Amino acid sequence: MRQDGKRLKQVDPMYTLISYFMPERNDAMNMVTLDIPLEPIQTYLNAKRKEGYRLSHMAVVLSAVIRAMTEFPALNRFIVNKKIYARNELAVGMVVLKPGTMEGTMNKMYFELEDTIFDVQNSIDSYVETNRKTGETNKTDKLMSFFMKQTWLISFGTALLRWMDKHNLLPRAIIEASPFHVSFSITNLASIRTNHIYHHVYNFGTTSMFLALGNTREVLKKKGDQLDSEKCMPIGVVMDERICDGSYYAAAFQKMKAYMKNPALLETPPEKVERDFPKEENWRVRNK
Repeated sequence: MRQDGKRLKQVDPMYTLISYFMPERNDAMNMVTLDIPLEPIQTYLNAKRKEGYRLSHMAVVLSAVIRAMTEFPALNRFIVNKKIYARNELAVGMVVLKPGTMEGTMNKMYFELEDTIFDVQNSIDSYVETNRKTGETNKTDKLMSFFMKQTWLISFGTALLRWMDKHNLLPRAIIEASPFHVSFSITNLASIRTNHIYHHVYNFGTTSMFLALGNTREVLKKKGDQLDSEKCMPIGVVMDERICDGSYYAAAFQKMKAYMKNPALLETPPEKVERDFPKEENWRVRNK
């Protein structure tokens, strides 16, 4: 029994076999760019600011992905040692730059599937405030610092961690400190004036998706017989195709885009949450 998930045994045989043909996560990477119209998001954020709410583009994106997971639970699955698991938490990895430097730190935030956009923004604010402090601000920093001070341990230590992860022996404390054990990772490259990229998903750990936001760009759209341009926020998405098929991903991404085009839908909790297992059976509830 893993600390971060429960094995799924009743799955399509294809998902059992595919991991034997593609045993590593980078064997199974698919990539896509989602062009998200910026105007609806900006209009929404401006309106909420007048009401006294300071919401960010990142909150809109994260809330849309989380809300899509309530309808498409397979997005929160992962593969370890050729076996498919349903994650028992919703953890998101995100890089935060330290003040006055280009040095970054990566830790993770925890969410509930029932979270609203206001809950998500509060979690982001708390996460950024904690991790932007100088020095070692989180468990990830401390774990990395330990290995760097004991260089003779690096090869042995990382090999041991890989072996323990493969055999479901990794302690909860290591999983919580690891930026590689998350539902998905996200980075906003527009904050450093960089275009979106396709960031690899790591072979080590359990990250099944990586989202990278980039500089806004003009995208041509056909309206009737005319071509018009629309300012969009591009998101480069890399995903592990072993957890669900392409049509499932496509439907999930369409739902994400629909929420980002109308963020007001994210202000209230979802009416229904689909799960691979009942919440009381598998989910790790965290106090916020």
